[in-house]
Parts: sequence; structure tokens; C-alpha cells
Amino acid sequence: MPVNGGRSRGGRRPTLEEVAARAGVGRGTVSRVINGSPRVSDATRAAVEAAVAELGYVPNTAARALAANRTDAIALVVPEPETRFFAEPYFSDMLRGVGAELADTEMQLLLIFAGSDRERQRLAQYLAAHRVDGVLLVSVHADDPLPDMLSQLEIPAVISGPRSAAETLPSVDSDNYGGARSAVEHLLARGSRAVAHITGRLDVYGAQRRVDGYRDALLDAGHKVDERLIETGDFTEEGGRRAMTRLLARRPDLDAVFAGSDVMAAGAGQVLREEGRRIPDDVALVGYDDSAIARHMDPPLTSVRQPIEEMGRRMIDLLLTEIADRRPAVTRELERRKVVLATELVPRRSS
Repeated sequence: MPVNGGRSRGGRRPTLEEVAARAGVGRGTVSRVINGSPRVSDATRAAVEAAVAELGYVPNTAARALAANRTDAIALVVPEPETRFFAEPYFSDMLRGVGAELADTEMQLLLIFAGSDRERQRLAQYLAAHRVDGVLLVSVHADDPLPDMLSQLEIPAVISGPRSAAETLPSVDSDNYGGARSAVEHLLARGSRAVAHITGRLDVYGAQRRVDGYRDALLDAGHKVDERLIETGDFTEEGGRRAMTRLLARRPDLDAVFAGSDVMAAGAGQVLREEGRRIPDDVALVGYDDSAIARHMDPPLTSVRQPIEEMGRRMIDLLLTEIADRRPAVTRELERRKVVLATELVPRRSS
């Protein structure tokens, strides 16, 4: 029970050191528990929380933030236009996971769009003033300057998919290569012989890995890779429509399509119906993400499920660890972590 409404016997507020002594841990451990760091065992967390309750300790958020040069704010930065953010379920699912993981912390979440040069310049000025404790970067392209800028500013950051195999920032991603392989293997197993692929933007590493998975699945099954069956999209519905139109013009005999997102698959499906192609009788169709779009299509869309909400939660875990870790940036560089979560093919009537 709290003592004297959060005051010690001398009439003053209990200190962080007193909580640490009561819990039998160091001051830094108490700070990590209060800040919601994942780098604390369940037993230690329980001991600290019990000491907090017994002493009636109340963190002085303003003083703690000032002393530690903390703002208790995290920025979720999306280097895309707002229209794409609100049109694609990927982003809302990611935001839901991030928000759920932050719910039990004192951190505030700021959503910042940086899809234009002007927005990037404003963001650079904002971050240079150290107004946030850390940054989550979602949907980053290979040539995006934001990750390097964050490294130069020594602002803790986690990226939702590496820019390349040599990524230096902590990252959380799904198994894009394995997911694409499972999609193509599924189509080949049902008897498809001319499997097309609508890619995402190829300056996104995840889209590159899906192309790799597509190619290797064909080669391992004894099929040649016909470049005429590969068309670049942009993760949008209209991009899926354009790509499908070009594919049909080049290879009207195609009998299956693996689209790099459910949104592009929806656009492709519209073109197939307009051209009189039945799904899946004439052309089987598989998407990626297993979003609500997949379940609501007619017929329901077979899709590769990636755990997007879990990706958001894991990004927060990594970022809070980075924020709580006060060692020099060079030391942390040696311990950068890359998290890759498994994908799962979800068969439905489109294939």
C-alpha cells in the first residue's frame, strides 16, 4: 500500500534510489521498468512494480524527461503520400500493432508523413531539434536519405524492412522470399504453367526478395523464367490494373498471377474480369498481405499472410531497447538486430 499518499515518512516523495533498494536492483533497472523497456525479466519487473506500489512512488515525468534529455515521444515516419497510407491496409495494420505495444507505456506516438522533398526538409529540422526519443520508419525505399540522417543525428531508429542485405539499422521484416516461394509453389501444384508476377516497386528490398522467391520457385520446379511474365507494379490498385493489362498483351496464354500485394491483386482481378477471364478457372490469382481486401474479393483471394501487427509490436520492442540503451552509438552498431517473421499461405477460392 502507498505510504502517506505517495510521501515517505519524512513527508517527501520516495526516490528512485529508494525503490531500487526496496526491490534489490540497481537504479537503472528501475528506470527501465518505469520506461517500459523490454530488457527486463518478468521476475525483476514484478519486484520493481511491488516496490513502487509499497512506497507509493510516482515518477516525475517532466523532471525525468529533462534529466535524461527525454521527450517521451516516438515518431512513426511514413515516407509516402498520405493518400497511399489511408488506401492500403498494410499501414493501418502496422499502426495498430505499434499502438497496442505502446499502450502500457508513457510514450506518445506522432504520425509524420514525409512523401515529398518539402516534407522531408521539415522533418529533418524537427528531428535535428531532438523532439522525439526515437523513430519508426515504415515503407522505406533504397535511396531514401532518412535512415542515414537519423544515424548522423544519433536518434534511435528501427526500420520496417531493410533497404538492402547490408542494412545497418535495426529492422523488422517478414520472410518475403519464403512467402513468394510458397505462392508460386501453390500455383504450380494446382497445374498452372504460365505463372506471371506483378512486383512491387523494385527500389523496395522486400519487393526484390519476392521476385527472387518467384524466380527460384520456378527454377526449382524445372520451369524457365520468362521475363515477359514479370511486370513491375507500385503496390497500388491502379498499378495492378496497368501491370495486368501489359501482361495480357504480352502473354495472353498466362494461366496464373502472383501479385506482390492484395491491393495490386484487386486491380489485376478487375482487368481479368473485364477481359472475360474467369478466376480461377482461366487464371488463378494469388496476392500478398492477407488483408481484409483478400477476404472481401469475389472470389475470395488466396494470399500470403505476413504478421503486420506483430511486426509493429516487434519494432516498438526494438526501439524501446535502443532508447533505454545509453551506450555509445559505435558500440550499439555491433549489436544491430534484424528480426524476420514467418509468413503463411492462406488458400481461398481464387486459386
